[in-house]
Amino acid sequence: MIQGQFLNNYKPNTAFFCVVNKGFPKFGMSQSGAFVAALKNYNLPDFVLVMVAKDCNSELLTRGRIDDRLQSMNDEALKMLHRVFVDCEVDDAAKFAQYRFYAYVSSMYHKCEVLVNESIPGKSGKNHKMQAAVKNNGMYIAVASNKSTGNPINKRELTRFYETVDDIKNGEHGTMLLDAVYASSVGFREDAVVELGELNKSRTDDAENKLDFKTANFENNIYSVKKC
Repeated sequence: MIQGQFLNNYKPNTAFFCVVNKGFPKFGMSQSGAFVAALKNYNLPDFVLVMVAKDCNSELLTRGRIDDRLQSMNDEALKMLHRVFVDCEVDDAAKFAQYRFYAYVSSMYHKCEVLVNESIPGKSGKNHKMQAAVKNNGMYIAVASNKSTGNPINKRELTRFYETVDDIKNGEHGTMLLDAVYASSVGFREDAVVELGELNKSRTDDAENKLDFKTANFENNIYSVKKC
């Protein structure tokens, strides 16, 4: 595991660290410079930078080195990025957790396209909105959802997620779908994880129907993934 960075390639049972860097100056341009110095060590996805820039009414270079792009952002955006990825703060709106989730999904599927709140039709004809969907060469290869507040994920929630992904897999847009990840910042009930594991084992293992379900728990500033 690499401390202070998102992983570039997904490996089972790996995680990213959010590292608290103390001793930064608390005023003036020196604080923004310290934020840039810390953040440039993180593999921050472009689409997350765009989202934060929009939230903070900040400019953002469309191209260039990561430190140059960060320096183009205003103080509010840099402070937010630092709170999200370095301090791993929790905000009332749970927006910070979502940013971390998006960045984590991006780190699992390096060089693939990550789409946010993507609507995907299933075999049933119903459109399913997934918090994150991953495309490679124009085809969906993974979908992911995240729960950032409330009670630990229960059996009903995991079963609903399984049924939703199964419907997508069996539809015309799910032929290349290989992974389904349910992430949580509030934990999982053990019976729910067991149930998802049983559902996953019941699937046929041929190449056409193969689909791996995983849970990703964010705890102590670390995402850890477990194949069910």
